[in-house]
Amino acid sequence: MIQLKDVTKVYGGKKTFTVALSGLNLSVKKGEIFGVIGHSGAGKSTLIRCINLLERPTEGEVWVGDVELTKLGKRDLQERRRKIGMIFQHFNLLASATVYDNIAFPLTLIGTPKASIAKKVDSLLALVGLEEHKSKYPAQLSGGQKQRVGIARALASDPDVLLCDEATSALDPQTTDSILKLLLDINKRFQLTILLITHEMHVIQSICDRVAVIHQGGIVEEGPVTEVFLKPRHEVTQEFLHRENAGQESLKLAAAASSAARGKLVKITFLGAQTYESVLSQVVRETGVNFAILQGTISTIKDTPYGQLTVSFEGDRQDVEQTLRLLRERDLDVEVLQS
Repeated sequence: MIQLKDVTKVYGGKKTFTVALSGLNLSVKKGEIFGVIGHSGAGKSTLIRCINLLERPTEGEVWVGDVELTKLGKRDLQERRRKIGMIFQHFNLLASATVYDNIAFPLTLIGTPKASIAKKVDSLLALVGLEEHKSKYPAQLSGGQKQRVGIARALASDPDVLLCDEATSALDPQTTDSILKLLLDINKRFQLTILLITHEMHVIQSICDRVAVIHQGGIVEEGPVTEVFLKPRHEVTQEFLHRENAGQESLKLAAAASSAARGKLVKITFLGAQTYESVLSQVVRETGVNFAILQGTISTIKDTPYGQLTVSFEGDRQDVEQTLRLLRERDLDVEVLQS
C-alpha cells in the first residue's frame, strides 16, 4: 500500500546541509496499522511528510497504492493527496471555524454539494463522538476533542491511507488511550491503512501490527511488534524498551546480583495463550528442580497477551539444562541471563 524506495531527503545547500533521510526503504501493507518509532531528530516527521510529498524527497520513490507520487504533476498530486488523510500533533484546526465547518473544510474546497457535506459531516461527528459539539469552536474543546475533530476532518474525503504525525504526544495518558481506541476502531471498521510516527512505546504496543525503528535517517529494525519488542536486536530499540521498563530492569539486575551464588538466572517469555497456562509448573514437576520467580509481568501487544518471568533455577546441572530444553520445546523463548 505504501512503499518508500531508497528515499533520501537533504535540507540546505552544497556547503551547509543536513541529511534527514538516507536511502530509507519502508513497506506498509494494506489495512495494517504500522508504527515508526524514534528519538527526536531521527527523521520521523520528514519520513511521514515525504509520503504525501509535503516534503519532496531529494532522491528515491514514493508509492501509495499503484501510484508513484514523485512522478505526478501538480494537479494530479493534489487529486491523489485527497486519498491520504493526515492528523497532526497540534491539531491544525481553523480557530475561526466551528467543529462542523472544520470537518467540512476538505469537502468545501472541492465544491461538494451542501447536502452531501451535511450527511458526511453528521456521520463523522457520530463516529468520533462529537455530535453535541458541532457548533463549538476549537477554543471551547479539550485536547482530546480537538484531535477527534482532526481525525474526522482527515476522514472526510474517504482516504485510503491515514498518516498520524505524533497524534497523541500532546495528550494526557487517559485521553491518549481513548484516541488510540478510536484509531483502532476506524482501522477495523474501514480496513483503513494507518501509518503513525511516535516516540512513545505505549502507542506502538497498543495498536500497531508492525513497527520500524528509525535512527539517524534510516530504518535500523523492523518487523511484527511482538518480535521487535520481545526480541530487540538494535541498541536503539533496546534503549526504548529499557526506558519503558526501567523499574522492571532495575529489579531484574537486583535479582541477578542476589541470586548469583544460588542458581541459573533465566528470562522466560510467554506469547499468546501460553501466557495464562501453567507451563513452568508442569516442566519443573517433571524435572524436579527448584525455582524462584524473581520478577514477572503480563501485558498485551495490541490483541496478543505476553508474559515475561525472571526465574532462578536451582538443582542438579543436568536437571536444570533439561528444564530449559523442555521449556524451549514448548515454544517458549528462554534466555540465560546468568549461569
